[in-house]
Amino acid sequence: MPWTVVSPPRPIAGSGQNLAIGAASVASAAFGAGVQMIMVSAMGNCHIALGNAPVATATDLLVKATDPPLLLTIAAGQKLAVIQDGAATGNLNIVQATH
Repeated sequence: MPWTVVSPPRPIAGSGQNLAIGAASVASAAFGAGVQMIMVSAMGNCHIALGNAPVATATDLLVKATDPPLLLTIAAGQKLAVIQDGAATGNLNIVQATH
């Protein structure tokens, strides 16, 4: 079986957003046209949700502060929402990326 070469994601300069991790769900700004993925890094344990009008809950995807950056595919116009896990605080950093 032949190998498929996959280029690593390239962060888009100036596209970063920091969302405060807290007891209420907070949504990012909409991701831009031409953006294929986002890199997510948490400074506190949290749960995240993606969508056009997302609201994160305690049963959504768990991202731990000890996890390496998470790479997620997205569509233009989508947003990411975050809420704390337990009593965790800190920021969730989101950087838009492309190939």
